[in-house]
Amino acid sequence: MTEKRMTAPSKNNISSYPSWVRDLHSPPNPKSKSASSLRDPPGFSSSLTGKRAALSKSTPHKPPTPEETDILKVKKSWEVALAPAKQLPMNAIMMYMSGNSLQIFSIMMVFMLFKNPIQAIIQTNAAFVRYETPRTRSKMWVVKAVYVLMNLVALGLGVWKVNGMGLLPTTRSDWLAWETQREPLERAVFTF
Repeated sequence: MTEKRMTAPSKNNISSYPSWVRDLHSPPNPKSKSASSLRDPPGFSSSLTGKRAALSKSTPHKPPTPEETDILKVKKSWEVALAPAKQLPMNAIMMYMSGNSLQIFSIMMVFMLFKNPIQAIIQTNAAFVRYETPRTRSKMWVVKAVYVLMNLVALGLGVWKVNGMGLLPTTRSDWLAWETQREPLERAVFTF
């Protein structure tokens, strides 16, 4: 088997190649003066861009102050704290769509609905360790409380689903083993 390699076309046989190969190997001419005489598109000004570039070179970016960093960390911690609330609608729809019958899919869904919030509550401090500084510590307890509350709401969604599946002992018939038999006050016997 012979293998053909495509080599760069030479000047004398370039016409035998397709047009895209010719365009690839002969770059366009540099911008001519006529191209610079074209107007800028609406909303764009090349002169303004040059000024912005000069401004950005002349004024270096100053590093954020510790107060600004702390404000940013508190904002990010609020995003982490409210993340479980953003998952609630999705979980509620998934629980509703999975049905109330005991199937492997619905059992796995309920298991994950219990596992994830419990795991998140246990690891609350680890979730916020990178946002906690001595100055933000006083604000973080509120953020952590909201985080735990949102995970408890997710656990409540799991309890609702388990109740809908009939797995919670909420009716009297679920507790018959602990019921005592009633003693009748009198007995009626039918005789002929």
